[in-house]
Amino acid sequence: MDVREAYLKFFESKGHARIPSAPLVPEDPTLLFNNAGMVPFKSIFTGEVPAPENPRATSCQTCVRAGGKHNDLENVGHTARHHTFFEMLGNFSFGDYFKEEAIAYAWEFVTEVLELPKEKLWVTVHDSDDEAEAIWQKHIAADRIVRMGDADNFWQMGDTGPCGPCSEIFIDQGAEHFGGPEDYLGGDGDRFLEIWNLVFMQYERDKAGNLTPLPKPSIDTGMGLERVVAVKEGVFSNYDSSLFMPLIRRVETLIGKPYVYESGASYRVIADHIRTVTFLLAQGVNFSNEGRGYVLRRILRRAVRHGYLLGFTAPFMHDIVDTVVELMGRQYPYLGEKAPAVKEQIRLEEARFFKTIEDGIALFNEELKQTKTVFSGETAFKLYDTFGFPLDLTEDMLREKGLTLDTETFERLMQAQRERAKAAWKGSGDAHVEGDFKALLETFGENTFVGYDRTETDAKILALLSDGFEREESLHARHEGWVLLDRTPFYAESGGQVGDTGVLAGKAEVLDTKKFFGLNLSRIRAVETLTVGETVRAVVDESRAEIARHHSATHLLHAALYEELGEHISQAGSLVEADRLRFDFSHPKALSPEEIAAVEERVNFVIRRNIAGETREMPIDEAKRSGAKAQFGEKYGDRVRVVRFGDASVELCGGTHVHATGEIGLFAIVKESGVSAGVRRIEAVCSQAAYDHFKQQRHLLHTAEAEVKNRDVLAGIERLKEQIKTLKSELQEAQNAAKESLEAETIGGVKVFVETIKNGDVKSRIDELKNINDAVAAMLFQVKGDKVLIAAGVKNAPVKAGDWIKQIAPILGGGGGGRPDFAQAGGKDPSKLPEAIEAAKAYVAKELAP
Repeated sequence: MDVREAYLKFFESKGHARIPSAPLVPEDPTLLFNNAGMVPFKSIFTGEVPAPENPRATSCQTCVRAGGKHNDLENVGHTARHHTFFEMLGNFSFGDYFKEEAIAYAWEFVTEVLELPKEKLWVTVHDSDDEAEAIWQKHIAADRIVRMGDADNFWQMGDTGPCGPCSEIFIDQGAEHFGGPEDYLGGDGDRFLEIWNLVFMQYERDKAGNLTPLPKPSIDTGMGLERVVAVKEGVFSNYDSSLFMPLIRRVETLIGKPYVYESGASYRVIADHIRTVTFLLAQGVNFSNEGRGYVLRRILRRAVRHGYLLGFTAPFMHDIVDTVVELMGRQYPYLGEKAPAVKEQIRLEEARFFKTIEDGIALFNEELKQTKTVFSGETAFKLYDTFGFPLDLTEDMLREKGLTLDTETFERLMQAQRERAKAAWKGSGDAHVEGDFKALLETFGENTFVGYDRTETDAKILALLSDGFEREESLHARHEGWVLLDRTPFYAESGGQVGDTGVLAGKAEVLDTKKFFGLNLSRIRAVETLTVGETVRAVVDESRAEIARHHSATHLLHAALYEELGEHISQAGSLVEADRLRFDFSHPKALSPEEIAAVEERVNFVIRRNIAGETREMPIDEAKRSGAKAQFGEKYGDRVRVVRFGDASVELCGGTHVHATGEIGLFAIVKESGVSAGVRRIEAVCSQAAYDHFKQQRHLLHTAEAEVKNRDVLAGIERLKEQIKTLKSELQEAQNAAKESLEAETIGGVKVFVETIKNGDVKSRIDELKNINDAVAAMLFQVKGDKVLIAAGVKNAPVKAGDWIKQIAPILGGGGGGRPDFAQAGGKDPSKLPEAIEAAKAYVAKELAP
């Protein structure tokens, strides 16, 4: 049974609009990822925007819980239900139906569509919710309805705002299968499994904690797909279901070891994490050292660590992506489209981390040398924090050596890290905007953008807002704020294109333009007092033309990369400004100079062809069939705008563009660099900015000619290189002449050097002595400020340099070590140098004595 499709079809039959899963990166700046089915509808529930025309909706929302407040990461693999990625089935009422219908729909779906046995179902309600209990008694026996308190059955979005009682549906999976102390209704055991939560959003909580009934109470429900599929398939762990077992079997095949549930946590971690990593990468999140990219990197590395526990020593996660596509590609077609790029990004990141694992093993082995019975908690924490070693991996390696770990110190450091992370979490880092946009939308609707056809127009001021988005009747001279025009030529920042600037002629400067909940608002600085209701002349700055040229050039660049490098090319971000463009794309390695030149030439060829631009609005399905490229995460409605330049480029885009490619003028790539594993970045210029770029390059060339005193710059550089080579040779000769001569004592046929030096460095001098002597034992000291550097070298002599230096370094208040043929150390007490030299001579004499 396809539970996902059955659920959505059921609620469509009840008049609900099927809403596609929103991107995992939410519009809510307080969240790292969409972590619940209601998140995409949050602004509707809070009243920031009006309810849609159809106040009923249903969705299967992809969710990630792996960072910030909602973080299930450490539990994954060790429980039957925790996941970093999951799908949440939901049905929503925005002020339409309420408890009666919500309860009836839930019961009908669970008992008639899923056909779960009624005798095994239980229901909980809030202990104050007499209404919900009375409704439930129409469907289920009263003795199977249990009242619970706020902790279990009251939901709230935050400290203030919409909230209300909950009602949950549980299934009893049978006493014969469970027997733990938590296996009771409401306990943490899995005998009584929650499969559905109905939130009755009926109150508004104020700052004082008072509850006020909402004028239009709403419904928010959630049913976890993974646990319902497990129930339908009669298994007691989500990981034993058809959603996960193909992934686990793939890991089995790759490692060649059978999966056993009791000892198979690592298999489950990998199966869970590959879904998360695949979806996030396919949706445009890239590996990085901060924010969402850091969480993505941590999830992959956690999976790789568990692969290491299973015995993997080389990249393997990328080989499981195809199985994810087989399982979920029909519901989410972009997975298949992005799979080649996703696999390569994962492979590169895995390879980097396997190198890190090797470095961690080296640190482990170094600490092992100092360990007698208890391994350092500080080092174990460094292995975890810096090298990504899980505690169980470190403990397993210690167990093989018969050693234990200082877990108390490790846990203390871990707790301190958790507290630092909690204190540092400030949301996604995006600006959060609060304002009464709902009232503006209800009063005026979305204002009209006329900027595709014109760059100036007469417009009426519908509303003026302060910096804090508070409504104002007027905005005085030299004050800044926001303006809502009934019709606006100013393009709002979107799709990588920056927002327009300009003027309200004689009245205000337009500093920027952004979109808030469908409203196109311009940020302004008043020159004269502005008043709501007056008409102004809105004029877009001339820079718009340059922005349009760079935006069209971005489309041509995207197409050229696709043609030159392959079908795996996929946009991963862009920025379009008046004087430059930046384009991020999926590609496994740096572009060669020849590839960069080929891409640049292809773009300029299309520009020279002067291909006419064409923009059309059409249904989104028709646009996709036409081959138009879309960027994941951009919001596309049922009808979309398609920008085409003949056979050279076709993309979904809401931005402004040239009428023909010839207007772009000249195109030049100025930089190619890496953003993260598998993602490259090109920065380029066109039109006036390209001309400025070439002027600057010409100036640099003329400056170089003057500096090398040769019109042939390359010949001038070659001459300078020869001069440098000669000077280096002369300098080396002078340095060699300045070196002190070292006197040797011969013991048993071995030349022994134990001295201090002033010039050169101790390691190089040791290497020289070993090169020019057949048998040598040397220890050299050098004072640098308040430190002493020590190096020891041995060749064809019965002395071990590492042992020798360990005997001498402590005299100088230091330590060190190394190989039998070479060792280094440092000391902190130069005053003990005479004593150290005598001890060094005595040690080597004893070792060389017949």
